[in-house]
Amino acid sequence: MVILKGKSLLLLLSLCLYVQSVPISMDKNKEKPKEEELGAPESADTGLHYDRYLREVIEYLEKDPHFKEKLKNADMEDIKQGKLAKELDFVHHNFRTKLDELKREEMNRLRMLLKAKHDIQEGDGRTVDHQALLRQFEHLNHVNPHTFEVDDLDRLIKSATKDLENFDKGQHDEFKRYELMKEHERRERLKKMSEEDRAKEEQHYEEMKKKHADHPKVNHPGSQDQLKEVWQESDGLDPQDFDPKTFFKMHDTNDDGFFDESELEALFTKELEKVYDPKNEEDDMVEMEEERLRMREHVMNEVDTDKDRLVSLSEFMAATNKDEFLEKDEWQTLDQNNPYTDEELKEYEQHLANEASDISQKSDDLQKQREELERKQEELNAQKMGLQQAVEEIERLKAQTVQQPDAPVAETVAQVVPGNNQPLPPGHQQQGVPVPGHS
Repeated sequence: MVILKGKSLLLLLSLCLYVQSVPISMDKNKEKPKEEELGAPESADTGLHYDRYLREVIEYLEKDPHFKEKLKNADMEDIKQGKLAKELDFVHHNFRTKLDELKREEMNRLRMLLKAKHDIQEGDGRTVDHQALLRQFEHLNHVNPHTFEVDDLDRLIKSATKDLENFDKGQHDEFKRYELMKEHERRERLKKMSEEDRAKEEQHYEEMKKKHADHPKVNHPGSQDQLKEVWQESDGLDPQDFDPKTFFKMHDTNDDGFFDESELEALFTKELEKVYDPKNEEDDMVEMEEERLRMREHVMNEVDTDKDRLVSLSEFMAATNKDEFLEKDEWQTLDQNNPYTDEELKEYEQHLANEASDISQKSDDLQKQREELERKQEELNAQKMGLQQAVEEIERLKAQTVQQPDAPVAETVAQVVPGNNQPLPPGHQQQGVPVPGHS
């Protein structure tokens, strides 16, 4: 199960807002920035299908002093609405040239993908929806495939915004399907057991559920108690000396002034260890990752007021002054929040049953087709054998004719060709064959 990690520089170009830079003169004639070779992007994969392209564009834009300064001081809403994209007009020619090259490379990659998918689908006899394929790549302006323009940056920002807002939902849906399949397979195993074995299995299942649910109190993520526990157990400090600002600076591991999603999730490790242990039969590590995601979303909803998927020091400090920061109730873990309803399980099992029925029908159809092909092959083999025998007989008769030049070859051959069942005319006889009553 993929969980979105790493700094959110790729999220709406927002990380660039926080890169520390010294104001530099905007007169680009004074100093020509040196075009640098692009190495492997360092930021973590976002999970987007155009991840590398996004990272490469951002990496090059960061190298332009003017654009970097604009990113640092821009408002998040301006970025989301595409206003910052217009600043691309002021990016130095060297960087624009490299962006043009990156776009052409991405266009070539997409063309190959489209052709491959087209060839695959055409091979199956299905109609290709080319517009649907192009919509997968809304981050590019296909009308102008050669140069990187303001519209390209605007599209890239908006595509990243839309896709990353839906990314976590996709993870939740994937987890739900995992849980539905796990329960379905458990029920299918029970059906194949004897009554006695089924009772034992059900008892074991209930015991494992009870054992998993028997864990220490899980503090609300982002609450004072939860952070104090990290302060004490991970940092080795006295909980009485807990200071939110000091805590933030200690756990801002890259010292950029923000908690990104990875840094936030690292704070939940102690809480997750209370519930999940990879050595325990009753603990599912896939569920642990879903729990981690739920915790991170909870904190982001409470703290990330500008919705840029980053928690600044000011946002963090403001959150510590809210009533929610003093939350004492236990966090409701997944064993107390079933990810699916009974109705959803019924629908899922019906869906699987329908799929199984379709596969069975297709299998029967394929078997009939195979039997029909085998029958036709047998017929062809029989015809081939008959023709081969006829050819051999013709060759034999030809050899016989060489020895007896006066023999009527055409008539003799006609008698051995398969399918020629016409009787010989009355009084007709083959030369060399004695007639009864004649000497």
